[in-house]
Amino acid sequence: MSPLVVFSHLRWSFVYQRPQHLMARLAKHHQVLFVEEPIHDAGPARLDSGWQGRSLEVLTPRTSLPARGFDAEQAKLLSPLLRRALQDRGLRSPIAWLYTPMALPLARALDPVLWVYDCMDELSAFKGAPAELPARERELMALAGVVLTGGPALYEAKRALHPRVHCMPSAVDVAHFQPAVQDPAAVRRADQLQGTLTQPRLGFFGVIDERMDLQLLAHLADARPGWQFVMVGPVVKIDPDALPRRPNIHWLGIQRYETLPALMAGWDVCLMPFALNESTRFISPTKTLEYLAGEKPVVSTRVPDVERLYGAVVRIAGTPEAFVSACEQALHETPAQRRQRLTHAMDVVASYSWDGSAQVVHELLQEALARRLSGQASRSAFQGGLRPAPQDHAAALPQTGALAARAGRS
Repeated sequence: MSPLVVFSHLRWSFVYQRPQHLMARLAKHHQVLFVEEPIHDAGPARLDSGWQGRSLEVLTPRTSLPARGFDAEQAKLLSPLLRRALQDRGLRSPIAWLYTPMALPLARALDPVLWVYDCMDELSAFKGAPAELPARERELMALAGVVLTGGPALYEAKRALHPRVHCMPSAVDVAHFQPAVQDPAAVRRADQLQGTLTQPRLGFFGVIDERMDLQLLAHLADARPGWQFVMVGPVVKIDPDALPRRPNIHWLGIQRYETLPALMAGWDVCLMPFALNESTRFISPTKTLEYLAGEKPVVSTRVPDVERLYGAVVRIAGTPEAFVSACEQALHETPAQRRQRLTHAMDVVASYSWDGSAQVVHELLQEALARRLSGQASRSAFQGGLRPAPQDHAAALPQTGALAARAGRS
């Protein structure tokens, strides 16, 4: 199979999420080169290498250029290094897989046999997004043979821009988060971090950035000073001094993926206190399914994809007062209510697995390559400008998106 060269704005060692899950599994079928954004370094430009298995290599560019991200100047410097890296590894006819359209100038240098755009977030709505990002996305959509979206909201936003857009929400590694499966070292680490905290504990793990409703979190802590709020994850793009500081809010920072299930096992309720703004309009949080797989009750603000996909098994709150009330209800479930919740939650979790998602993606790549080789691929889907897709191409995702596919069509 053609090698996969993946361009990601998220580093491999950052929060373990969609890119890591998919690429770790696609490496069973492809040699994968995972190319991170450049890091500033005073020395000569180079590509640092780190292996994540026999078929998955992470390349970290280091250059003296001050510009951040995959900008055009970085691309000029890195293109010959990346071409040589493929030559040295004997890799030909690569598939270019982009998580950010900003990598387009660098990816072009490889002359890919196929372009894939995995639109897991609406990056243009995020704080500090490059002004040229929307134009780059239009270029990428015109090239792409496969377009994936991270949930139904993004699918609806992108479906008219390309003839082959597939709704593929994030999934879950159920075995990793099941309460019965706990790594002893992770349990010890979790006890060190939160073992002295009293109950009840209400927890969150994930990136803490402009998508977090910090005022809501402060309201919760003030309304219930006896509750302990455990916040796990890196603080990104916001001032750490802006975080609410309360005796019952505990900021634990980024933790290893292996530690998350043990931390969650000590929580009574899992939280998704997202702000409702442009940066959360299209998100489909991976943590929803991870919380559910951990058999915890979940309370969320009115994030559109959360309501649409998981509203039957997640408590949704529209106001701070309603959020407090929903947490109270979760904390005081009867045994019968808990059994009913777990039955419904496990039905949902069973519909989404990263193994199944990766298999679907593998099949989509094979089909796209076959179309190209047979001369049936259409590289001119946008003659005369953008046009609506001729039909609904939301992927029917066996085992990984039955609910999402239905949501994408509704």
